[in-house]
Amino acid sequence: MYIPTHFDEPNVGVLHQLIEGHPLGILFTVGKNGMDANHIPFLLDPEQGSLGALHSHVARANPVWQEVADSDEVLVVFRAADAYITPTWYPSKLETRRQVPTWNYMVAHAFGKVRVHDDERYVRGMVARLTRLHEAPREVPWKMTHAPRDYIDALVKEIVGLEIEITKLIGKSKLGQDDSASDMRGAGAGLRAQGDVFIGDAMIARAEGNTQT
Repeated sequence: MYIPTHFDEPNVGVLHQLIEGHPLGILFTVGKNGMDANHIPFLLDPEQGSLGALHSHVARANPVWQEVADSDEVLVVFRAADAYITPTWYPSKLETRRQVPTWNYMVAHAFGKVRVHDDERYVRGMVARLTRLHEAPREVPWKMTHAPRDYIDALVKEIVGLEIEITKLIGKSKLGQDDSASDMRGAGAGLRAQGDVFIGDAMIARAEGNTQT
């Protein structure tokens, strides 16, 4: 990924937060039949290894787990937010007219080594943790024990676990850092007004730390 210095997001903690907040990643693999991409929800273990580890599962019918071998290099891409930026949001447009549209976004790329877990104990434990995490905010969280045991047992047999040891983690937050703080705030406010609150807030927050005027 091309990352100009002013768009670089080097903080591992920030990138971990991005992954945890937007856990549906795109897993890119190169296997026996060429390149493949799968959209998979991941569970991040930030304490495993130096950069953390990703845990997930796929349907047994999905050939991806047979296309890769343990320790193969893979890439998982996580996208937090993106939005089109119109020049009409920039105060400087009124003064100079020297502005054009762009597209802002926040992403993290996790490179790592994959390990296949065709192991019921691993799969059951990982699915239980993933379920607890995403059910926790609900008033009445759903639990695996709420479904018939034989039903869950049968489903668990139909999935395979994947573990990815992160070996390289890079991030890019393209939030208008090459523009003035006032233009960043203007675009951020425009995004918030149209409902793109996450990236709008991020732009405004970054503008407060921008040394440009």
